[in-house]
Amino acid sequence: MGVVEAESRLEGAVERLDRVRKEIAKIIVGQQDVVEGVLVCLLAGGHVLLEGVPGLGKTTLLRTLARALNLKYSRIQFTPDLMPADIVGSMVLDTSDGGARTLRFQPGPIFAHLVLADEINRATPKTQSALLEAMQERTVTSGNTTHHLEAPFLVMATQNPIEMEGTYPLPEAQLDRFLMKIVVNYPTRQELATIVERTIQKEEPAVEQVMDRRQILEIRAACREVLAAPHVREFAVDLVLSTQPAHPQAHPLARRYIRYGSSPRGAQALVECGRALALMRGRFHLSAEDVLSVAPAVLRHRIILNFDAHADGQTADSILGEIIRTVAARAPAA
Repeated sequence: MGVVEAESRLEGAVERLDRVRKEIAKIIVGQQDVVEGVLVCLLAGGHVLLEGVPGLGKTTLLRTLARALNLKYSRIQFTPDLMPADIVGSMVLDTSDGGARTLRFQPGPIFAHLVLADEINRATPKTQSALLEAMQERTVTSGNTTHHLEAPFLVMATQNPIEMEGTYPLPEAQLDRFLMKIVVNYPTRQELATIVERTIQKEEPAVEQVMDRRQILEIRAACREVLAAPHVREFAVDLVLSTQPAHPQAHPLARRYIRYGSSPRGAQALVECGRALALMRGRFHLSAEDVLSVAPAVLRHRIILNFDAHADGQTADSILGEIIRTVAARAPAA
């Protein structure tokens, strides 16, 4: 690819992604970090877990994104009695006019481009596993037949941090399947005033389609061409190793408060998410700043704290914040 062609592709991708943000902003007030994180996961080919109290627009965000990108959208409300077949689909018996009976696979709501798994921690582990298998393999097996899920395929799962009764928290090994865990914060006073103002408007703003499936896959392919210099890759590796309490490179806080550090998937996610963010920022090369920007969302669900951390009031974010600052301070310039 020539330099001129590469620059043209980059400018076109950045322009389309900016238009997507503007369309989402017609409906969603604020939450720029959340919108950016969801777009990063879509371009990097991963899935995102959103944690926040009800009413912050998590469902509306994915529905608006589907309209802006002209993608098939489905919503699954997770409840304790939800069964795996309610997600992936099941075999149904069809009877023809002549009385012949045949089995036919009826696809479930997982067969969409954007899937909202609402309150995922309210379903039983068996049902959670059915979803996470589809997320990891991008396939659904029914009998002897394997059905492939069409790309792009993004699962946005939500969980409520304040409602613990009747929930089944995701095991750490399954949390690791999510590319990012994003905390959705409460809106500011100004943002809340804007939300109220929009509530009393007579008509809801119309969201226009600005991209389609083919263009999304083209931008996703462009993300894979973003260059990652050796020193930036080493920076991502240093971040992950600093969370490993038994490693010689471990941060003092990791040795004191972390029981298990990030898996190798964390290092992969830092680079993949960083490359998507670099392209969104108009660059075809990954910088340490990109890695720093995605590090909290990539690593916060990949570390397991010990009892001392909980006793001392430490959180994954407070520990990661100090680890990231330490590693960034000794990293070479990007």
